[in-house]
Amino acid sequence: MKISGLMKLSFTSLKAHKSRAFLTMLGIIIGITSVIIIDSVGAGAQSLIFNQVKGIGSNLVGVLPGHREEDEPPAAAFGISITTLKYDDALALVDNENVPHSVAATAYLRGVGTINYKNKNLDASYTGVGHQFLNVEAAEIDEGDFFTLNDERSLGRVAVLGSDVKEGLFGDRNPVGEYIKIKQTNFKVIGYLKPRGNAQFQNQDLQLFIPITTAQKIMLGVNHVGFIRVKVDKSENIKRTMSDVESALRVRHGIKDPSDDDFFVGSQDMVLDTLSMITDILKYLLIAVGGISLIVGGIGIMNIMFVSVNERTREIGLRKAIGARRSDILSQFLVEAINITVIAGVLGILLGMGISGLVALGANLLGYDWDFVISIYAIIISVLFCGMIGISFGYFPAKRASALNPIEALRYE
Repeated sequence: MKISGLMKLSFTSLKAHKSRAFLTMLGIIIGITSVIIIDSVGAGAQSLIFNQVKGIGSNLVGVLPGHREEDEPPAAAFGISITTLKYDDALALVDNENVPHSVAATAYLRGVGTINYKNKNLDASYTGVGHQFLNVEAAEIDEGDFFTLNDERSLGRVAVLGSDVKEGLFGDRNPVGEYIKIKQTNFKVIGYLKPRGNAQFQNQDLQLFIPITTAQKIMLGVNHVGFIRVKVDKSENIKRTMSDVESALRVRHGIKDPSDDDFFVGSQDMVLDTLSMITDILKYLLIAVGGISLIVGGIGIMNIMFVSVNERTREIGLRKAIGARRSDILSQFLVEAINITVIAGVLGILLGMGISGLVALGANLLGYDWDFVISIYAIIISVLFCGMIGISFGYFPAKRASALNPIEALRYE
């Protein structure tokens, strides 16, 4: 029997039992939809993480306090307070002949407090940074100026506002020259930044910046910094700069054995590689869960096909009586099973793409840099997997149908 005839016969049978066919497909539809959504959302989440990390700037080397064991993140990454990095460490990494490819560096120290302007209050984070902050990060002054090295040395009470802080306290007014209070300490606003959006899973516009020394001595009463970032002149010099920074800090901290390091030097690429590995593992685990639902759906197809064989026993006997061969019967039921899985697979792919698109749209409406990604490989694998399920789980019912004795089948009630 020609394939066109088998396809026609298969669709006729599916139309005759629409509800049963749909319920049979449902397991496959859910499984394929899950696989497509997980793959797309996983890729979108990965792009979000990458965009968040890249949003702080490019060609950066980071220095975190605390020792790092091999293949483990530094303790500071878990929020543990470690005091081994100092303000002078950041200054020593710029204009240093031993770190020739460093073009700028800044230390960071973060705090949280209520910002007051007249009768307006705003809860926001403040960050102590160095005067080279704009050169290190992807930030630009919208109006006014950034603070200087003299402001750092004199513990200047000056502040630069993020765009959301400026909007929340001053609206459309120019805040330059006005005075605000951070935890009862007066600061003069000398400028505000252009909108930056989200980076590192934090709204960069809901921040204000003060000199790092002011944050240390006046606001928080500490002598250490949270971390340091170094801007490298070219991306190809990042690895060398990491090594140079390690050597420079070992000299400053009096460390001779690298295993005694009380700091950790890393790059954006290292962070991205680690995050990529973690998200890939999670994605594949979730896809495996979706694959289990496909197997369950395949078992459902096999059961329904066995029921279909029983219901159509007399039909099979009649076809055999008028000359149908075992291969014809086998092909008929096998094609029917494959059609069910392929149709379910296509519906699952379309549904998965639609839901993934809505997730990406919703994330972007919320202000997240989320890419809508549909992998062509995931689609091809889904279709091939559906065909394999149809063949694997449809074969045994089809074989049983082809093996029926035509006389016995005609007598079947």
